[in-house]
Amino acid sequence: MSKLVLIDGNSLSFRAFYALPLLQNKAGIHTNAIYGFTMLLEKILKEEQPDHFLVAFDAGKTTFRHQTYKEYKGGRQKTPPELSEQLPYLRKLLDAYRIKHYELEHYEADDIIGTLSKEADKRNLETIIVTGDRDLTQLATDNVTIYYTKKGVTEVDYYTPQFIAEKYNGLTPSQIIDMKGLMGDTSDNIPGVAGVGEKTAIKLLNQYQTVENVYEHLNDVSGKKLKEKLEISKNDALMSKKLATINCDSPLEVRLDDTLLPQEKDETDKIELFKELEFKQLLNQLDEHSSDSSSADITINPTTSIEGIEFSNLDDAIIHFEVDGGNYLKDDILKFGIYAKDKHLVVGIEELTKHQGLIDWLERKDTKKIVYDAKKTFVVAHRLNINIQNVDFDIMLASYIIDPSRSIDDVSSVVSQYDLNYVDTDIQIYGKGKKRAVPNDEVLTQHVAKILHSIAEAKPKMVEELESHDQLDLLNNMELPLAYTLSKMEEIGIYTDKADLQKMEEEIKEKLTALVNKIYEAAGEEFNINSPKQLGVVLFETLELPVIKKTKTGYSTAVDVLEQLQGEHPIIDHILEYRQLAKLQSTYVEGLQKVISEDNRIHTRFNQTLAQTGRLSSVDPNLQNIPVRLEEGKRIRKAFKPTSKESVIFSADYSQIELRVLAHITGDESLKNAFINDHDIHAATAMKVFNVEADEVDSLMRRQAKAVNFGIVYGISDYGLSQSLNISRKEAKKFIDDYLDSFPGVKEYMSVIKKQAKSEGFVETLSNRRRYLPDITSRNFNVRSFAERTAMNTPIQGSAADIIKLAMVKFDREIKNTQFNATLLLQVHDELIFEIPRDEVEAFSLFVKDIMEHAMDLDVPLKVESSYGSTWYDAK
Repeated sequence: MSKLVLIDGNSLSFRAFYALPLLQNKAGIHTNAIYGFTMLLEKILKEEQPDHFLVAFDAGKTTFRHQTYKEYKGGRQKTPPELSEQLPYLRKLLDAYRIKHYELEHYEADDIIGTLSKEADKRNLETIIVTGDRDLTQLATDNVTIYYTKKGVTEVDYYTPQFIAEKYNGLTPSQIIDMKGLMGDTSDNIPGVAGVGEKTAIKLLNQYQTVENVYEHLNDVSGKKLKEKLEISKNDALMSKKLATINCDSPLEVRLDDTLLPQEKDETDKIELFKELEFKQLLNQLDEHSSDSSSADITINPTTSIEGIEFSNLDDAIIHFEVDGGNYLKDDILKFGIYAKDKHLVVGIEELTKHQGLIDWLERKDTKKIVYDAKKTFVVAHRLNINIQNVDFDIMLASYIIDPSRSIDDVSSVVSQYDLNYVDTDIQIYGKGKKRAVPNDEVLTQHVAKILHSIAEAKPKMVEELESHDQLDLLNNMELPLAYTLSKMEEIGIYTDKADLQKMEEEIKEKLTALVNKIYEAAGEEFNINSPKQLGVVLFETLELPVIKKTKTGYSTAVDVLEQLQGEHPIIDHILEYRQLAKLQSTYVEGLQKVISEDNRIHTRFNQTLAQTGRLSSVDPNLQNIPVRLEEGKRIRKAFKPTSKESVIFSADYSQIELRVLAHITGDESLKNAFINDHDIHAATAMKVFNVEADEVDSLMRRQAKAVNFGIVYGISDYGLSQSLNISRKEAKKFIDDYLDSFPGVKEYMSVIKKQAKSEGFVETLSNRRRYLPDITSRNFNVRSFAERTAMNTPIQGSAADIIKLAMVKFDREIKNTQFNATLLLQVHDELIFEIPRDEVEAFSLFVKDIMEHAMDLDVPLKVESSYGSTWYDAK
């Protein structure tokens, strides 16, 4: 039996739009509705495997129903522009899937669906209608099932004649229009009978079957008030039924035969659209052997034997190491490739290590190497005892500098920005999850050759962009040398005492056991503390605490809910502490033990191309995010120690770097003077905002001033400040207004930077690092406001990130000219962590202070505070 799927395009696009958060691609196009719609298509195609498929859309705002009732669908809110811009892409999406879509002037999508379902029913086709509109349930028959999406686009009720009878107390599908006639429909502005709801409508229809029959037997209707309501609204009731009735004989130009899905599978258009929209997960799910013609655009025949090749006359070349996985610190090295003078060479690692001529060339300082991912290249080469010199260009870092919002997953994701679509993604080559495997030698060799070729083709285009944005210096003098510095930090790692972590694990276990007993005692019963459902019952039914929030599955026991309940019952503090400790135990105390290498060190990897502000992040494990609010969290740092007892862990930390950058960028005289004269900036701010003398500033004033200071840096709103200080939004707004009146330079900067962002579409740091802000002109207030706050804080946060990067690069350069035996181990936001012999601390502290405080010249002094100890914990 053939199967037809009919989708209500407008209804489902609205559902998808509101079900998902606003998503954007790099071009600034919103994509959440398209993404949700795509997920629905994939689900239907996979689960239903239809032979026929059509998506119906409304053609316009005016339909034949407006001739009956001008106010039909009146009062509906205007379609958000973030959704409107996606509708053309939905049609493009359907074309890519080769699914028929159709709209008919003066008719609605419902009428198209009704007409086609009627034709399909006559042909005895199994028909599925997918919609978020209950009006279509009137079309249910033994052959036609309506999939009504209750929540988002995936949670569904299946409306069959039997389901409708159960749901509406015996009604048939055809009586849905009578029910609408009596009760109306606020979503479509159908009036119905004033004062008659669903319950009454169903009762009347069980007695009299149709609206017309109700009025023929009006005198028999029980209840004087109901009779009066029906009598007054007779015309509205009959008109409402007419409005709710789907026209199943609409003059369509499309027939069932036109909805047949093609038999042959061609996913070329789909792949191109997914790339444009940046639907990476969906791209990954596509068959890796799909007919993506772009993958076959070039054929390369690389040389696979290194014997007899002379490298000494090469000035520059593209090089690439292919590694089996994302962790280049330990994953298998598979291939090496080099491309120069229109010749590609791809060889195994054993052959590379035997060829001293090539190794000599790689280690020469006068030959230029162009790569994807310099940091990885340095590490992998070093694993092979090759000390690569003079990496001159990195397309990964260049891509990040050109536009930090670009997703960088592999070579393909970078070069595809320049229409070089012949490089397969890593997932296409290796697969993923349990299916991941190294491909055969021929496939791998061709893949590396294409990578080399694409790097060569992308580089000149990227250089041109970098030059036009004055960003070559950012690449050459910051990011590229930093990649080398970071590669050494990753290789060195940090010594970690497993015994200390094991001891902590036992101590926390005891604390958790004691907390569990306290919670049971406070609750008066034992239960599963880790079950939100059981915890909700204990808190809100057994202990009868005030219910703050409910979810579909029961009571909410989220952290924000529990924090609001603090003081209501002792159990709340116990639960909050239990959760913090349990998280600490599993993620850090136990988790860190699992990643200690054989050399007793943890080797984190620094992500240089993730944060749009330019900040570094740390992964596998994240050593920048060890929680320090709880004492137990701080104590985790005790496990991080120097290699020898004669050495210490040394910390050098920028003091209030963002606020100093703020003073420089805004040029505000009061802020500048406070830093130049080394005043307490928060007290100075309090004096200005509250108009008091220094000796009148109390701890509360200083705390509030501090919150506003950092709030300005991080683009906090009056709502955010009110939450931070536990005050009203009105009070928070006054604080911000008073602050801006007190610091006119900051106020002027905030105004100017927003205007600049709107006119240019981006903002820049002091080092010309850009961040594009497509939402800065959005008509949606919330979206636009977020972009404006981002415009204000990115130059500050980004410049602070650039300063510490410059300090790291300068340290790496200058340390070679000293006798210090210092090793840079970690970067944690505004702090650098070193290992150094104890007897060098005093002199080294002056050396590193000078480097960091002069990393970039500002109108205010940079200030660095340092400390040291026998562990990272003691260094703070």
